[in-house]
Amino acid sequence: MFAFRALGRSARRWCVAVGIALVLPACAELPKDVQRPVSTSLASPAGTPLAALVQQRRTAAGARSESGFLLLDGPPAAYGSRLALAEGAQKTLDLQYYAIHADASTDRLLQAVRDAAQRGVRVRILLDDFHSTGRNALVMRLAFVPSIEMRMFNPLAGARGSSLGRLFNALDDASRIQQRMHNKLFIADNVLGVTGGRNLGDAYFGNGEAGNFVDLDVLAAGPVVQDLSRSFDAYWNNERAYPVQSLVTREELEAIRNEIRAEPKAQEKDSEPRPPNAAPATERRARAWDEKPMDLTSATFVWAPAAVLVDKPAKIPADVPRGSPGNEKAPGLVVTQQGRRPSSAAARGGSSLTAAADTAADGETVVEGLLQLIGQAKSELLIISPYFVPGQDMKQAFAAALARGVRIRVLTNSLASNDAPVAHVGYARHREELLSMGVGLYEMRSEQAGLGSAFGSAGSEPGESRSMLHSKALVMDGRLLVVGSMNLDLRSQLQNTEIALLIRSDELCRVASGQIEIAMRDGAWHVERGDNGLVWRAPQNSGLKDSATEPDASVGLRLLLKLFGPFAPDRLL
Repeated sequence: MFAFRALGRSARRWCVAVGIALVLPACAELPKDVQRPVSTSLASPAGTPLAALVQQRRTAAGARSESGFLLLDGPPAAYGSRLALAEGAQKTLDLQYYAIHADASTDRLLQAVRDAAQRGVRVRILLDDFHSTGRNALVMRLAFVPSIEMRMFNPLAGARGSSLGRLFNALDDASRIQQRMHNKLFIADNVLGVTGGRNLGDAYFGNGEAGNFVDLDVLAAGPVVQDLSRSFDAYWNNERAYPVQSLVTREELEAIRNEIRAEPKAQEKDSEPRPPNAAPATERRARAWDEKPMDLTSATFVWAPAAVLVDKPAKIPADVPRGSPGNEKAPGLVVTQQGRRPSSAAARGGSSLTAAADTAADGETVVEGLLQLIGQAKSELLIISPYFVPGQDMKQAFAAALARGVRIRVLTNSLASNDAPVAHVGYARHREELLSMGVGLYEMRSEQAGLGSAFGSAGSEPGESRSMLHSKALVMDGRLLVVGSMNLDLRSQLQNTEIALLIRSDELCRVASGQIEIAMRDGAWHVERGDNGLVWRAPQNSGLKDSATEPDASVGLRLLLKLFGPFAPDRLL
């Protein structure tokens, strides 16, 4: 995840890094006077095969709403939808991600992106620059493919052979480095697009060996995609977005590639021999499911009103001298409802979606907009947030909703299922207070037997790897579904940029709520207050026993977090 969260996964390396940083001065700087030619999304998708397909699906459904949505249920649909968009695009492809990992799953997907560029599709890729070192830096080679433009958002200065080396150079600018572009978009011809929680990589598509993320995406169709594209354009043309060529040369990337190619040969002597008929790890992962494009001609969309919430890129400020007036954070929330900004007083008396969008617009960030929405809940809130670190205003919003009789249940990671255990500290320190307020807490079980949905299945075979919750969703009153990149934590609220879709659909809410209920019942520990402290009630029909300690977590991990957790501020987790 992010710098502080990485501490939980790699504490030893970070201790070494800090020690070296004390004696090594930061020297690398970002380039100056960078040329960023302005470009925008396709003015009109009309006349493209994908636009014709969307119109055909809408006509066949007899829909009144112009935009359609399909919940992507598990890794095959999540992967297949993106592959279908890459293969079906005729004019433009726009990709915006926090992380793109150079691995087996992404290789096939990015090859489809290269093929699109070769047939004349204009490709723009905007990638946050926190993880683009070592093997992952090789993704940047796409910038040197004709018809592909690639920019890095909020880059770190320094060489890309090692993430530690770049972090040394960034320690004197730690506050900016903590702020990341967390948005996720995959848009074809400005008429079909995928958004949600997934980054691109094996662990996000059920092909990871050590663990897989349980995630959720939505395939959107129609005019709402143009709102998503406008948000992409705002980030693409922002001064914090640097063309790859201004940061690294083709030769430097080739040197990293050659160095990585030499690594397996050096490691062969220390590796255990594989059985004669065993397939390489990359082949085993690729066989988890068929990497085939989704058949968009038979996709069943739910046609419904929708709105887009997105943080302004200025939430991550541009470089200015420290202490100058322009160095303050400039947050701002953009809310669009299928091309129209709901801002008039008259809109408040309109449709329930318009009212919800207008309410969200009262917040300054995506998360604050969601807190405004929570203030309008009447009966029930179902929330999935893998990293759940509530600040004071979030707890106040929950308390006010509970006082109105709203039932609130939250599904988050357990300590054992959390890929960033240090982030669990920020949740655990609020856990008893939340339970006392009346919030229902459910923590995902790390070893899943496969629940068969985007809410409860990471897509791997039972026992192969642990599952880690990564979905971000909210269902309000069974009428409004929110899916996006945001967590309900202070990092998403105050530091990272995020994007979310608000969909007014009883049908989608019914599907989402049903799957969340199954995940909480069969795949999560229900945390309750007992006579002698907290009790984790085992999932139904799991055969497991209730626990009086963090289930499935080692004594060493629990002790480590107990010792160092108090020094980790909520806003950085």
